[in-house]
Amino acid sequence: MKMILGAHMSIQGGLDLALQRGFDVGCDAIQIFSKTSNQWKAKPLQEECIIRFKKKREETGVTPAMIHSSYLINLCTPKDEDWHKSIDAFYVEMERAEALEIPYLVLHPGAHLQSGEEAGIARVAQALNQLHERAAGFQMKVLIELTAGQGTCIGHHFSHVGAIFNQIKEDSRIGVCFDTCHVFAAGYDFRTKEGYDETMALFDKEIGLNRLCAFHLNDCKKDLGCRVDRHDHIGQGKIGLSAFSHLMNDARFVGLPMILETPKGNDCAEDKVNLATLRGLVK
Repeated sequence: MKMILGAHMSIQGGLDLALQRGFDVGCDAIQIFSKTSNQWKAKPLQEECIIRFKKKREETGVTPAMIHSSYLINLCTPKDEDWHKSIDAFYVEMERAEALEIPYLVLHPGAHLQSGEEAGIARVAQALNQLHERAAGFQMKVLIELTAGQGTCIGHHFSHVGAIFNQIKEDSRIGVCFDTCHVFAAGYDFRTKEGYDETMALFDKEIGLNRLCAFHLNDCKKDLGCRVDRHDHIGQGKIGLSAFSHLMNDARFVGLPMILETPKGNDCAEDKVNLATLRGLVK
């Protein structure tokens, strides 16, 4: 079986350098930010930048699988000014994904800020429906990331994401990114084979496995159900190697991008170790 493994890579110095960094540590695929993640504004993509990126993709053979959208975006917010600002910012991210021919744009659904889960779910669905109309003809797909459930963030129950899908007019244009740390922190225990099978069966019931398009592979520094998002190296956190072994040998997910978001230094040496650990689990 061929699992498509990789890591989130820095775009410092240019988008194309992220692909080279991924190649250097042995990635099949990478995730990037297409702009500074903690700023609203972004300089427009220059044509020469897009050309360099596509050329480097051909040279390295590394797949740029996903863009992770800015952490500032909150499509759940009940505050109208912030909601419209988030919609506009996310549309720019969609444009960049389309221009770079990157298939997936990952979205944290957001925080409802005490307006309630039902209101937050309706708000993000309304925003995505507007964005789909605005981006008619785009080929890229938005992936809703499962969350740890910190504060008033939605997305830590599979049912939240299922409810979002139920309110999307063009639901074929969205999918799901399964973050192992977040799902564990949210309270789903997939460490044993029985627990893994139960978790995936519940995901299928509430959302649909056909909507699962990508993974973030992260161990968790905190205990099951902590509702805290703290990533750790594969096999070194509270999840442990057995859970990742179940995932690495699940034939249903062959061909889906599986991206590390684990801590690392400037040389990305930790990515090499984590990728080797994951590949060593494939039977």
